[in-house]
Amino acid sequence: MGVLVLGIVAAAVCAAFIGLFALMFILKLFVRLLLLPLLLIKWLIGGVLFLVLGPILLLVGLLIAVVIGAALFVPLLPLIALAFLVWLLLHLSRDGSRVLGF
Repeated sequence: MGVLVLGIVAAAVCAAFIGLFALMFILKLFVRLLLLPLLLIKWLIGGVLFLVLGPILLLVGLLIAVVIGAALFVPLLPLIALAFLVWLLLHLSRDGSRVLGF
């Protein structure tokens, strides 16, 4: 008997939640319909700001990427130069008649 009552209570709670969610959905739909003009103005202002500030932010982002890339690349220059010298020595030792690729 207790399991049956528990099942009925669970079904009633589920029905109450479904009713509550349906009511909240209708309320949300009403509020969105009421505030639609403000939402359209927000989209319009956002689009204009994106058109004005988008290219500026793109240039700033590219500049920051170049600066960060240079900051990460410059400390590696000695290692790159050393690797080039090792490659050059190995390359020249294979064919002694060629000097620097000529």
